[in-house]
Amino acid sequence: MARTTDGSGTPVPQRLLAAATRLFAEQGYDRTSVQEIVEAAGVTKGALYHYFGSKEDLLQEVYARVLRLQQERLDAFAGADAPVEERLRDAAADVVVTTIENLDDASIFFRSMHHLSPEKNKQVRAERRRYHERFRALIEEGQESGVFSSATPADLVVDYHFGSVHHLSTWYRPDGPLTPQQVADHLADLLLRALRP
Repeated sequence: MARTTDGSGTPVPQRLLAAATRLFAEQGYDRTSVQEIVEAAGVTKGALYHYFGSKEDLLQEVYARVLRLQQERLDAFAGADAPVEERLRDAAADVVVTTIENLDDASIFFRSMHHLSPEKNKQVRAERRRYHERFRALIEEGQESGVFSSATPADLVVDYHFGSVHHLSTWYRPDGPLTPQQVADHLADLLLRALRP
């Protein structure tokens, strides 16, 4: 049975994901071997295959773990007892902050998604669609109640905001002039200004 933690107590699956994320970000998914991942994680190939069926499973999990976190947080914002404008702003800012905090994961995924099998690609797209639909429901709620303008279809508003989010990996730098929260506040404010009646 594979050891589940290292000396510091870090579970093997997290060590494998951390090593894979770093190597995929530095070298690219297709140029990273399973051997390099297990060496960087300090485990055997047997340990990798105990937790992940393949390198492709690691790639899927790199993105899925961020999406799970974002979905959980969006569900909390959307279900809060607050005005829809506040809930949408919190959700819009949060997806920016959590994307920046996991920028390697997001950029790896968008760069390497085409390496996933059609079945895994379909699973990931379904999870992402669920997130976007929950986000869109907040916009529609505001539009139906007259808080937000309905001049622009909710789908287009969602695409507008997530286009900005997906573009973060091409320009955001931790040593740049804006903190993750400042970027998030600016983009959330832009979104709400675009929705004003």
